[in-house]
Amino acid sequence: MSGFDTKYDMYPAGDVGVVEGEMNVPSRGVPAGDSMEFNTLDEPIKETFLRDLRAVGNKFYHVLIPREKTSLLKEWDLWGPLLLCTFMATVLQGSTERADNSNDGGPEFAEVFVLVWIGAAIVTINSKLLGGNISFFQSVCVLGYCLFPIALSLIICRVILFTTQNTFLFFLRLVISMIGFAWATFAATKFLGDSQPEGKKGLAVFPICLFYFILSWLVVSHSNV
Repeated sequence: MSGFDTKYDMYPAGDVGVVEGEMNVPSRGVPAGDSMEFNTLDEPIKETFLRDLRAVGNKFYHVLIPREKTSLLKEWDLWGPLLLCTFMATVLQGSTERADNSNDGGPEFAEVFVLVWIGAAIVTINSKLLGGNISFFQSVCVLGYCLFPIALSLIICRVILFTTQNTFLFFLRLVISMIGFAWATFAATKFLGDSQPEGKKGLAVFPICLFYFILSWLVVSHSNV
């Protein structure tokens, strides 16, 4: 019984034990660089939306000027890739006439949408099988955000299509699309290159090039005819 009494004499009457540690909910106005985690439970929806929007815009900026290699890997998200994929699928839809002269664009939208996501997944799986040291969703995030140059080339080519087409304008669209392709490939390899083991980077880069080339060719082949 002495052991039993000693065990329960450790706590004052009415207490069941001592819980160590702290639960701190950071208040607003916490200085930047504070060790406490940022809490968004009481943050207005508008501020949350604007903060996420700024984060997406910041990632687009790093794709246009790919200098800092970890900017797309620290806090991955799929909002930017979803926006780019939906935009490209919407613009490219209805580019092919059907036998019954209907042009609803449904299959074309689904084709582009599935091509982007399945293509990004296949490239990512290939990277992982080669020994890549980043997560699946980090890779998909980078590949999706790096569609931005191709989406820009699609906008320019779509504007050119409003004029009467000729051979010169076709080659102009081809050059613009290839610039977008090269830009997207460079940005993706800039972010993903260090994640591959030495001697296997070429095997990882080739599927990325093929993925962006197919999407760039869809931009070139898109027409109003």
